[in-house]
Amino acid sequence: MQIALRKQHSGRAIVLGLPETQATIARSLLWGDDAAILDLIEENGLPPAVRLDVHRNTVLVSLAETLADTFPVVCRLVDERFFRYAALAFIRAHPPARPCLSTYGEEFSGFLAAFPPCRDLAYLPDVARLEWLMHRAAFAADTESLSPAVLSGIAEPQQLLLKLDPSLGLVSSPWPIDQIWRANRPGADGTRLIDLSSGGAHLEVRRVSDQVVLRSLDAGTCAFRAALRRRSTLARAAETALEADPGFDLVAAFANLFADGAVVAIALDHTGT
Repeated sequence: MQIALRKQHSGRAIVLGLPETQATIARSLLWGDDAAILDLIEENGLPPAVRLDVHRNTVLVSLAETLADTFPVVCRLVDERFFRYAALAFIRAHPPARPCLSTYGEEFSGFLAAFPPCRDLAYLPDVARLEWLMHRAAFAADTESLSPAVLSGIAEPQQLLLKLDPSLGLVSSPWPIDQIWRANRPGADGTRLIDLSSGGAHLEVRRVSDQVVLRSLDAGTCAFRAALRRRSTLARAAETALEADPGFDLVAAFANLFADGAVVAIALDHTGT
């Protein structure tokens, strides 16, 4: 449902485009600040306040459903009523910045981490981070992986910058979020008990052959790949991995990147950083 807007100009009603009144509509839809917009709405068979309420409900419900579809495990963990409450608070704090709803929700994990009613669910933001990575992987662009042959002739491999598969995401958590996810994902019976003190997880999410795959990594490999994702050089990524795991094997980790088909582009960093 779209709202037809009007303003008076030389005694004639002129229909305005939504971009021209975007800020005013956003304040009304998200915060109920209707005073500035009601006089501009054409009735079209319904009072302006009713039309605005219908549109507001449609927008909020659609966005909340989008979040529930993206974060089904979070929704199951807190129950649907609480999730809707949290989702509406998130929507008001972080309205969509782009028209494509598949990109909406990236900030949800950070929001949950700061949301007072979730303070006793310390693992919840990391579960949301995992679900966002899985959602992002499903919509990531297709790319071709590189063969190790591209490294031939490179004199300073320590300065290499490796671009990884855009569907690849990494998350480390002090909580067993992989177990939590598996026990509460759609289709699971939800009766399995998870020992939250059983240890954390270092996880990689990636789309492989049209399937989003979740797998566990050791701490060093996870830190190494995460640093490369942040565009660290090979040398700096190795240092980061060694800080996470003094036993980290750079040669094996580097070879595994190509064996996994995770490298899609390479470059050399000439800045010396």
